[in-house]
Amino acid sequence: MWRLPRALCVHAAKTSKLPGPWSRPAAFMSTLLINQPQYAWLKELGLCEENEGVYNGSWGGRGEVITTYCPANNEPIARVRQASVADYEETVKKAKEAWKIWADIPAPKRGEIVRQIGDALREKIQVLGSLVSLEMGKILVEGVGEVQEYVDICDYAVGLSRMIGGPILPSERPGHALIEQWNPVGLVGIITAFNFPVAVYGWNNAIAMICGNVCLWKGAPTTSLISVAVTKIIAKVLEDNKLPGAICSLTCGGADIGTAMAKDERVNLLSFTGSTQVGKQVALMVQERFGRSLLELGGNNAIIAFEDADLSLVVPSALFAAVGTAGQRCTTARRLFVHESIHDEVVNRLKKAYAQIRVGNPWDSNVLYGPLHTKQSVSMFLGAVEEAKKEGGTVVYGGKVMDRPGNYVEPTIVIGLAHDASIAHTETFAPILYVFKFKNEEEVFAWNNEVKQGLSSSIFTKDLGRIFRWLGPKGSDCGIVNVNIPTSGAEIGGAFGGEKHTGGGRESGSDAWKHYMRRSTCTINYSKDLPLAQGIKFQ
Repeated sequence: MWRLPRALCVHAAKTSKLPGPWSRPAAFMSTLLINQPQYAWLKELGLCEENEGVYNGSWGGRGEVITTYCPANNEPIARVRQASVADYEETVKKAKEAWKIWADIPAPKRGEIVRQIGDALREKIQVLGSLVSLEMGKILVEGVGEVQEYVDICDYAVGLSRMIGGPILPSERPGHALIEQWNPVGLVGIITAFNFPVAVYGWNNAIAMICGNVCLWKGAPTTSLISVAVTKIIAKVLEDNKLPGAICSLTCGGADIGTAMAKDERVNLLSFTGSTQVGKQVALMVQERFGRSLLELGGNNAIIAFEDADLSLVVPSALFAAVGTAGQRCTTARRLFVHESIHDEVVNRLKKAYAQIRVGNPWDSNVLYGPLHTKQSVSMFLGAVEEAKKEGGTVVYGGKVMDRPGNYVEPTIVIGLAHDASIAHTETFAPILYVFKFKNEEEVFAWNNEVKQGLSSSIFTKDLGRIFRWLGPKGSDCGIVNVNIPTSGAEIGGAFGGEKHTGGGRESGSDAWKHYMRRSTCTINYSKDLPLAQGIKFQ
């Protein structure tokens, strides 16, 4: 089965700040976790019982006070005071003023600030990763890995700060220069989801900053403590460099703040990560004002295993892609197409692998599988399992809620559905894998592409011709097209994103930086003549 590197597990165990929740005295059960001695490490991140959720150079917040909960036991961690509309207005004004200073700083100097942010995150990587595990619910090595991803994109952005720019183009007119000039868009709004509460902000923030933009962040309300903790780390770097804190602003909040960002013409680019349903609403609001949006939405990702596939790669890849982060990645594998000649063997091997998954506290180094994020997620899981049964599917593994504290469900395998079953075409953010039989390449490539989303996809084969057909115009229509690896686990050096109802946006590496800038084509006449393009004479 899929195993995390042992060295990483041991390291996480030695440095984890988290105890097991079931060993706590009963007297503590009704209090906030942050007030319990074994969670005192939360204060190393500057957190307290009630935290201010607005930052624009100073901390505040006049909105609703919410409580965040630990998915592993549904106990309250701490409270966060969210932004009011007045807080939002004040923050946008301060961010726009901060941009006037930030945009004048040379890009390599901006890169130096981003480098310092990366270093500050490195110093807090274990404690911040522990918070991700506590508040989001993913296993500790994934929580630490998520912070590492932010560190990595900072390193990437530092180098990029000395490379971004446009070409010098040949002009058809004598004595003329033709160049592309790239400038920052201004204020970048960033709305992130609960499942990657650190990394996705990092993808946007680091690249946007070196491009000369200021950022306004609204994280998911259920991971507000993470948003506050990350912003405190960044704010210290800005303060140490005598720069306006509003360069990296924060407005914790719900739909009211998100709607304000989408409708606000002062937000020059809005990056939204979340569901396709909400993303569509955001896109329409932004488009109504002719604004720019960068959308990272849902995925209904498929793995295809051909008859020549190496099953020693297929099984652990499908396991990790379907069960990692308890099925709550946008790149989670939700559909597995297996050639009819090997279908039964693959299903049997998968069932054995699922039986070995180590379930428990997400911060326990020996655990590979933690809880779903909320109780609502558990309800959606149960609804999807029942719908799959109604549509003719057979649950061959899992399908139930686990009898333990927290939001734990059994990782689930369903067989026997039609490839176009309604439930199989519905993205459910849960560890449910639908397995199908197929006969030939043509039909399975079509089945891969028939869902509305187009994020990630992978085939397992040794056939070189098939591999290049898969990568070509008649192959996968996804933004991430893999061969002999899982659908999840993308590297930061490539652009991340997908097509169709996934939104079409690209973040992280490659030329994704262009989303955060505006392009001007500039023609400079350094001669004493005035020739017109296309040889036009206007005399």
